[in-house]
Amino acid sequence: MRLRLFSLVFLSLLGLAAASAHALEVRVDAPEELKPLLEQYLETARAVRLGEALTDEELLRLQQTSLVTAHELLATEGYFSPQISSTIEGAGANQRVRYSVVPGPRTLVGAIDIRFEGRLVETPQADAAKDTLEARNKRLRKRILDNFALKPGMPFRQADWDAAKNTALRPLLRSTYQAARLASSEARVDPAAQRASLSLVIDSGPAFFYGPLQISGNERYPASVIAALNPAVTGEPVRQQQMQDYQQALDATGYFSQVIVLVNPDPAVAAAAPILVTVVERKEQQLSFGVGYSTDTGARVQTTYLHRDIFGSGERLKLELKLEHLESSALAELAWPRSARGYENRTSLSFLQEEIEGQDTDSWKTVISRNRKRDRIDATLSLQYQFENQTVDSLPTVQNEALSLGYAWMHRTDGRAFYPVRGHITNLQASVASESLLSKTSFVRLYGRHTEYFKLGDKGRLLLRGELGAVMAEHLEGIPTDFLFRAGGENSVRGYKHESLGLNVAGAVQSVRNLATASIEYNYFFTPTWGAALFVDAGDAADSIDELSPAVGAGVGVRYKSPIGPINVDLAYGQETEEFQVHFQLGVAF
Repeated sequence: MRLRLFSLVFLSLLGLAAASAHALEVRVDAPEELKPLLEQYLETARAVRLGEALTDEELLRLQQTSLVTAHELLATEGYFSPQISSTIEGAGANQRVRYSVVPGPRTLVGAIDIRFEGRLVETPQADAAKDTLEARNKRLRKRILDNFALKPGMPFRQADWDAAKNTALRPLLRSTYQAARLASSEARVDPAAQRASLSLVIDSGPAFFYGPLQISGNERYPASVIAALNPAVTGEPVRQQQMQDYQQALDATGYFSQVIVLVNPDPAVAAAAPILVTVVERKEQQLSFGVGYSTDTGARVQTTYLHRDIFGSGERLKLELKLEHLESSALAELAWPRSARGYENRTSLSFLQEEIEGQDTDSWKTVISRNRKRDRIDATLSLQYQFENQTVDSLPTVQNEALSLGYAWMHRTDGRAFYPVRGHITNLQASVASESLLSKTSFVRLYGRHTEYFKLGDKGRLLLRGELGAVMAEHLEGIPTDFLFRAGGENSVRGYKHESLGLNVAGAVQSVRNLATASIEYNYFFTPTWGAALFVDAGDAADSIDELSPAVGAGVGVRYKSPIGPINVDLAYGQETEEFQVHFQLGVAF
């Protein structure tokens, strides 16, 4: 019956593409929920859509065939005792084929019998408390039985029955049983009782355990780059989620344009199943360019050179030059391949020149860092030395210097979407420097930022953001600008110029030791790509906590989900300045 229905679906789809006059009309008198199904797949209806000119004999044959098809279609919806009649009315071009359908009582799901074969069979002698595999099997059996999609009393539909069988296998395929299959399935229908008794036999097959790693497709980069990220331990039970995490980790390295990770599902090798990794490599060297514009820092052009295997063991060299109206920077960075435990080591040298709100800074920085990514947590431990020359308006140039030990921790559940509607991003940072170790001033710096996303209806979202920062030091003299704070701008307090909230000194705005900002924003998307925003921001930066006096900005914005990333345009009014500010950002890489 399924093969016949498949053929009907295929032919009907072909019929949708035809557009020509037809010589007859088909009318189906049936309950509204069944009419679309019958009108789509009955042979006479298909002939109408194709515009076929039918002889009387051909029309009669299609009419009778459609009666059989109607019974089959209704059976898939749980109606096994329908009353269906058909008549041909009129003649010539005015012919009409009418179907009258009384579906009768719908068959409901009755008894459900699910049995297990293979290693998933319950062993009465096994002690689940002592046998790890048996304990896992017990949980799997319970999950399959408890979550089976069909329940007694539900309407019986063939599509629901097929979906329920496939879903029952998923817990096994996601665990140790990579060769799990449906050994048999049966739906016994009793038309008189309008009940369908379901039976299902699930064969788990053998339990799979990790074996050797088998890599294919790598030519430019050493296999050690792939092997180093392998989280599996030989002899341990296979877990599909672990293999998915492995694939994502390889994707994130930047060495490959495509990665496929799977375990060989052959039951013959289940005791030591090979892990099959297939990769498509990116070019060893890459030169890219980019342009952009931001109302905070102006127009931007940048170029990046990347060598993904500079020393032959997967070390990545990155050289980047960025020129902006208010900021310009240069970077040289060397990164080592990430390990299976999630660690990646980097070292870099960079130069930054910026001229913002009367504070001019030329800064050299060298950093040694170790980053670790595990699940949704990204943590970095770094040792940084920074030396800068800073001039505030017409005041004499000062030199700031610090050797700092820093730790940054980020937890995110937003899924990294352009416009996430659920989840959060939490960023915490701490740094410490001592005057006795290559630093002009001893200080401790603490910073935290949290953004929470809430879905409101089908098209809306609410965004809440809070930010706090503090530098504990006797004074701010000698502390490099990177460790201090200013507020204002598109990612801070809209309605005010970029980093225009801070300490006013001789007509300029100087970075200070304390920061507090907050924001609430509502987005509504009228189409899948275009939306609007309403927001209120508040915050300030001051050299002492007592001097913090929140400046308020409020406004409206446009949101566009472009193919290259989100584009936000905001018009905000600053309560303190009584002026409007436009905030806009766009960047394109090529």
